[in-house]
Amino acid sequence: MNLAVVKLRVNMILATIGILLLGFALALAVADYAFGATFGLGLIISILIFLFFFDIIQWLFGPYLINWAYRTVEVSPNDPVYGWLYNLVAEVARYNGFKEVPKVYIADVPFPNAFAYGSPIAGKRIAFTLPILKLLNKEELKAVAGHEIGHLKHRDVELLMAVGLIPSLIYYLGWWLFWGGLFSGGGNGRNNGGLIFLVGIAMMAVSFVFQLFVLFLNRMREAYADVNSALTVPGGKENLQLALAKLTLSMDPEALDKFKKRNTTNQLTSMLFFTNGIEEVPAWNARELVEIWKNSKVPWYADILMDHPHPAKRIQLLEKINK
Repeated sequence: MNLAVVKLRVNMILATIGILLLGFALALAVADYAFGATFGLGLIISILIFLFFFDIIQWLFGPYLINWAYRTVEVSPNDPVYGWLYNLVAEVARYNGFKEVPKVYIADVPFPNAFAYGSPIAGKRIAFTLPILKLLNKEELKAVAGHEIGHLKHRDVELLMAVGLIPSLIYYLGWWLFWGGLFSGGGNGRNNGGLIFLVGIAMMAVSFVFQLFVLFLNRMREAYADVNSALTVPGGKENLQLALAKLTLSMDPEALDKFKKRNTTNQLTSMLFFTNGIEEVPAWNARELVEIWKNSKVPWYADILMDHPHPAKRIQLLEKINK
């Protein structure tokens, strides 16, 4: 097993356990202090049930809302125009040991992207936007498909949904403390209302810190999906690197010059939510940008607010992967 992959897996496990344990321990301690053990525990359970219910609804029916928002059209293997895309995803699915091919969709939106989603009632799905089909060649699209299938394979949606309960739990507990301190002076009769009020504000602020922890975990899951493409798709490492460079350059044609001048920036760190028009990208420009990224020194804070790692970090991790 590649050392970089082992290190990434261990870090993901530790981060997941750490966020869950630290979040629950903090919530229990604060709730016990403010409301007493019995009421505090009951409040935490009530908040979790409330959040879990809405997360489950979003998880089950979210894919249908995504299809509506992205104006997606399902692609069949017999589609005269895009049947090749279904076959491409089917090939990558076989590489990953999938018995059933995920449903394949084309999204009619003006930015290049691909994403995986799904639920028990909607099934596993992968969508490609029209611009990304024009931007990347088939080998690069296979590498992107390997990344997205990695998300489905690793159950990233479910994992991040579960871990994402922690910031919400802390925020709503802070909300209860805020109003409890403002009006009642504390639930167990021992605490100063002003102090509980301040603790509530602090907890709502701490929920933002935990959201940063969740983003950190999300970036590791994205990196792990990159690893999946490199390990399962023939030529996946090189083609995913080129795809990342083309996606960056299509949205910011000046990105190559910016990286040449600075050699370390946080220009574009995510493949999601592009809003500008795309540009044609010469292959040699993409290769040159990849080479620059391989030697870029990226500060730790460059992608701290992003859900994807800085592209240079992604390229450097891929460089460490050997089948």
